[in-house]
Amino acid sequence: MNLADLGLKANETRSVCCYCGTGCGVIVEHDGSRITGVRGDPTHPANFGRLCTKGSTLHLAAAPGGRARHPELRSARAGSRRRVGWDEALDTAADRFAAIIREHGPDAVAFYISGQLLTEDYYVFNKLARALVGTNNIDSNSRLCMSSAVAGYKGTLGSDSVPASYEDLALADHLLIAGANPAWAHPIVFRRIEDARRANPDLFITVVDPRRTETAEFADLHLQIAPGTDVLLYNAMLQVLLWEDMVDRDFIRDHTSGFDALRAQLADCSPGNVAGVCGVPAEKIVEAARRFGKARGAVSLWCQGLNQSHHGVANNAALIHLHLATGQIGRPGAGPFSLTGQPNAMGGREVGAMATILPAHRDPANPADRAELATLWGVPALPEAPGLAAVQMFDAIGDGKIKAVWIACTNPAQSLPDQDKVRAALDKAEFVVVQEAFADTETVPYADLLLPAASWGEKSGSVTNSERRVSRVRGVVPAPGEARSDWAIAADFARRLQTRLAPAAAAGFDWADEAAVFAEHVSLSAGRDCDMSGLSYGVLEALGPQQWPYPQGASGGTPRLFSDGRFNTADGRARFNPVGFPVRHAPLPEPTDAYHPFVLTTGRLRDQWHGMSRTGKVAALWGHSPRAEVALNPADLARRGFSAGQLVKIASRRGALVLPVAADSGVAPGQAWIPMHWGGATLAQPGTNVLTSPATDPVSKQPALKQSAVSIKPVDFGWRAAWAALAADAAEASAWMDALRPLLGSFGYAALSLAGRERNVVVLQLADAQPAPAALLAAIDGVFGCVPDDEAVLAFRDARRGIDKRARITDGTLTAIRLVGEVAAIDWLIAAIAHAEPAEPLRRWLFAPLSKPPAGLAKAERTVCNCFGVGEREIRAAIAGGADLDALQGGLKCGTSCGSCLPELRRLVAEGAKLGVA
Repeated sequence: MNLADLGLKANETRSVCCYCGTGCGVIVEHDGSRITGVRGDPTHPANFGRLCTKGSTLHLAAAPGGRARHPELRSARAGSRRRVGWDEALDTAADRFAAIIREHGPDAVAFYISGQLLTEDYYVFNKLARALVGTNNIDSNSRLCMSSAVAGYKGTLGSDSVPASYEDLALADHLLIAGANPAWAHPIVFRRIEDARRANPDLFITVVDPRRTETAEFADLHLQIAPGTDVLLYNAMLQVLLWEDMVDRDFIRDHTSGFDALRAQLADCSPGNVAGVCGVPAEKIVEAARRFGKARGAVSLWCQGLNQSHHGVANNAALIHLHLATGQIGRPGAGPFSLTGQPNAMGGREVGAMATILPAHRDPANPADRAELATLWGVPALPEAPGLAAVQMFDAIGDGKIKAVWIACTNPAQSLPDQDKVRAALDKAEFVVVQEAFADTETVPYADLLLPAASWGEKSGSVTNSERRVSRVRGVVPAPGEARSDWAIAADFARRLQTRLAPAAAAGFDWADEAAVFAEHVSLSAGRDCDMSGLSYGVLEALGPQQWPYPQGASGGTPRLFSDGRFNTADGRARFNPVGFPVRHAPLPEPTDAYHPFVLTTGRLRDQWHGMSRTGKVAALWGHSPRAEVALNPADLARRGFSAGQLVKIASRRGALVLPVAADSGVAPGQAWIPMHWGGATLAQPGTNVLTSPATDPVSKQPALKQSAVSIKPVDFGWRAAWAALAADAAEASAWMDALRPLLGSFGYAALSLAGRERNVVVLQLADAQPAPAALLAAIDGVFGCVPDDEAVLAFRDARRGIDKRARITDGTLTAIRLVGEVAAIDWLIAAIAHAEPAEPLRRWLFAPLSKPPAGLAKAERTVCNCFGVGEREIRAAIAGGADLDALQGGLKCGTSCGSCLPELRRLVAEGAKLGVA
């Protein structure tokens, strides 16, 4: 019996979570037509049965709302799309691409794909672009998150090879977590860190982050550096290691090159010299270096804080240098370990689905690599001209150099920096294809051709997680409408394009199924550093997920790399790479000044993911962070006279965004923090990335999404309005949100969200300088069921003050509220709808301007524990009564399931202890 079948019921199937790169195994419950539940797979070595809040609600995100179901084609550039069949859709695409290629050359088209695709999907797109079209203009949204790590590994270790494994977290006695908040972004990895700390109380944890995150609060030492100064810090740490003779000179001599050249450049990088720029006391830098240098085993973990920088490769190299200088690599409990942001960014790196890499870690700039791959693919040659990375690709679309672009499983109209420029480019393109599972992303309106794709739970293939572990993903239910698997769509298009461009060429795209695609993919890796030639679906079914290298004849995967001290360079030596030297790099991609005095940083929320096209449809996942806000240090709020909840305008040199301001002592003075998830699907403006910088790293071409200079000023909107209504189910809630999205841009401030746990409550909050036109209000009222002539709708109107309020009562409960002109009560009224409060006690208060609910009614509160729906107020009350963490877990159950709330529970208990109440 295959491992995939062990311990399962007839209606259960093993698969992998589709969110972050941790790669958690899941057991999917289904009835053949819909997914009914999800739980962690106890046999999967990435998570051993644990899931975070996002993974544990996958079955709710798999509901049908918002999906693309049928191909749609726009006949005229300014017209609307109409439903067409697959033949017309793909024939039209092939005709348009072929005509552009014949007239303007292969580099006049481009493909922009995604780290959320399966490896098989990735592979087909890559072969289509390079072997058939003849262009290197294929890039992935992994460019936005992992390309600096790729270049950092390649520049030091010789190849994009993550040397460590999750098991090393338990074997180390020092963890250096840099520019990452795994407590929120990789919760199951953080559970393993917590386990390691419990098993080894001497484990020392250093966190480097401009913000005091939940991960930083867990650390023994937090270096709260100024944004953009990472490379200075790690070079100063290396200088301490050298000065105090804590380097492994034998390892340096026998296994590395370039050390002497780098050492000569570090003379000015003493802790005293860099402390002022880094904003960290010199003695803390020395302590961090000593802790690292004296460790028996040191693992470093990092993510976007290092990568999303205009010197991201330098950041990566400087951190890896610490491992090379101390020999902390290639052995248990040691190594530089980049955390992957997307579920299959690693798989995309393996198949070469970015402009700067080819399959199996080949280099498109290397003639021998191109010739070898051309032979394997059976084509005369592969293109020599360098391909364009993501930011440059959309610049070229805007300049008219790229005429047609195929976008698959990603949302550049939300995720790329400098959104105004990106959207203008999409408007200008001659032909835009969007291959997407969700019809409600910000990019879909720009599609001339929309192709419906299957999503998680509906298609099969493979993914590779952060520790190089290849796992099977399995489809268990049919895709909605006419949606198809991504690899099958790309292959079908390739066959049609081939008849128009090179009808005599070998087929090359006639795979019988995804297993055949996988077999071809792994065959290209034979003899390479990422050799997967011994893998097949049969091996993965029989033995479970495996780490590469896994060559032919292997009996198991490879938990860590470079244990023999040989690296993937011509001479077998790792390199100290001068790119890590800081003289070339200003800390920030753009300076602050009197007009833009704040440094904006971006990051992730605990319960949302990327552009929220999936998590944003699950009401329960909004409870922890109910709305988009800009967080400032309380001192900055006081200095500028802001109050929490006040609307402010955040403006960069590129665009502006209106949000409420929030106080957060974890944000350093002079800085601002906005989560990266917010976009035009939920706000009046294009979202966070209307502000961010398009500056890119010169080597990796990764954009500096983490730092931009902004101003923050109050906005005086005199008119406010808010609606909330109970939807019948998630699909109806999604339909309502679809209907409301086109209206958001009509207002100075708009926030569209969900609330509730078991109930789906759609919420819309608006503000503007002038009252909205009656017709616009009527359109919104129609969506929320708050029309004035309905006998179930109660109404109150004060025309003199411009106040107009309505409430819908259904079966004895409040099911909708509409407040125009005055909105003080909206938060507790949303809570009343979400908790199905009886209407009778509410009636006398429905239209009162009360910011707090009357006694006995539900209070609005933020959810801390999503698994059991435990709110912050209830937790604080228990702590005030003397509860510690154990008592909270025993009495309220919070923190006893997925564990995602444990960092916050610890913080709340610690705050209570400081106040003397626990």
